[in-house]
Amino acid sequence: MKENNLVRDKSFAFALRIIKLYDFLTAKNEYIISKQILRSGTSIGANLEEAIGCYSKKDFMAKLSIVYKEARETHYWLRLLAESERLSRIQAQSLIDDCEQLLRIIGSIQKTMKSRINNP
Repeated sequence: MKENNLVRDKSFAFALRIIKLYDFLTAKNEYIISKQILRSGTSIGANLEEAIGCYSKKDFMAKLSIVYKEARETHYWLRLLAESERLSRIQAQSLIDDCEQLLRIIGSIQKTMKSRINNP
C-alpha cells in the first residue's frame, strides 16, 4: 500500500510522547494505567507500519481498523488520566488533541479506502 508519511510521522511522534508519559506516570508509582496506555499508544504506529506493508486493500483495511481501535483506546486512557487527576488538564489536553488528530486522519483514510474498495 502507498505510504502516508503524515500519519506515519504523527503516529511515531505520538508514540514517543506516550513513552515519555509512561516514564512520568511510573515515576509517580502509577503502573496499571501507564502500562495500558503504553501498549495502546505505541501500538498505533506499529500497526500502521504493518498496514503500510500490506499487499491488498482488504488487508490494509483490516490492519487500519486495528490502528483506529488502538487510537480510540488510547483516547479513553488519556481522558481517564485527566479526570482522575493523574495528569493535569493541560498535560492531558495536548495528548488528547494529538490523539484526536490521529483519529481524524485514520478515519479519513478508512473512508477513502472503503470508497476505493467498493468502487474499483
